[in-house]
Amino acid sequence: MDWQLVENDSALAELLARAKGCSAVMVDTEFMRRSTFYPQVALVQLCFAEGDAANCAWLIDPLAIEDPAPLAELLTDVKVVKVLHSASEDLEVFQRWLGVLPVPLFDTQKAAALVGLDFGLGYRALVHQLCGEDLPKGETRSDWLQRPLTESQCHYAAQDVIWLLDVYRQLDRRLREQGRRAWVLEDGEAACTALATTSDGYYKRIKSAWKLQPQQLAILISLCDWRDDMARRKDKPRSWILDDKACLQLAQRAPANMAEMRSQVELHPATLRRYGEDLLDVLAEAAQAADHGELERLPAPLTAAQRNAVKKLKQHTERIASDLGVAPQALVSGKDFERLVRGTGPIPASWSGWRKQAVIEHLQATLEEGQA
Repeated sequence: MDWQLVENDSALAELLARAKGCSAVMVDTEFMRRSTFYPQVALVQLCFAEGDAANCAWLIDPLAIEDPAPLAELLTDVKVVKVLHSASEDLEVFQRWLGVLPVPLFDTQKAAALVGLDFGLGYRALVHQLCGEDLPKGETRSDWLQRPLTESQCHYAAQDVIWLLDVYRQLDRRLREQGRRAWVLEDGEAACTALATTSDGYYKRIKSAWKLQPQQLAILISLCDWRDDMARRKDKPRSWILDDKACLQLAQRAPANMAEMRSQVELHPATLRRYGEDLLDVLAEAAQAADHGELERLPAPLTAAQRNAVKKLKQHTERIASDLGVAPQALVSGKDFERLVRGTGPIPASWSGWRKQAVIEHLQATLEEGQA
């Protein structure tokens, strides 16, 4: 199978016109994110399952495309299945660049787990297992934003969708035989829903934030909101603005001036010089805000009894997975066990559909019956 670069708007429009009526398209992206907040899209690879545009890997250069709207239309065409492997980062790329998410989404990593293959298989491992092909990995750390792209880069990028087509066909056949194809598409929809509806809430990820009192937690939330806004505006990683440890120390100690900040918080001199006054303003505004008495503290780590309940739920999940012939991790994540035991918080999108009946309701019943 050959590959071809698409480097202008007319070529993109012509390609997608030729692809009309295709049932599925293999999709991958190359992007850079070493020193930015947002992923920088560098290449989009497509391979169509059939039709006039089939039998070729199409490498779309987003740096040369002025109007990517036709690509957004393809990604949102519900008649065309979008096939990606381990799609989470690609979803972020499309959400940022095009403002859309691919639907319907068929994630071959999740599909592999649901037909009884190992959980979390990487693309190269899956291709080797299903197709017997050893893919090159020489361009893994390549600079995909450089232009012109080298022959080696293009060949490497093309393999990411050329072999994905064979993988998709094999997995699709097995899923249909097992009556589980809808499971994969439901999981794809849940992944897109989760990404599209995720609120910032980064403060919840900061280690030891659960120890903070309500007013300290309010300060931490304000600091994280300020940092996210700054990181987005400058398009730099959060840690380049302010690291998590400094956020926590600022919330705990709430320095009132530069001298206190310098002595009480571990800040790099450049950070203090660049953002010190801004941070003092954030702290002051948070302290003057309305009463924080109604703000709930973050949950503490699980108790011994709760950890024991999680252990029993995992054992129950392993029995369900064995009956279904799938890896337990494909059914419930580690965070899901904690959510079940705590019984609080919003219900994840992944708990609906097939997983609700096959797993979640059984685990909830186990909890209610006191068996966990």
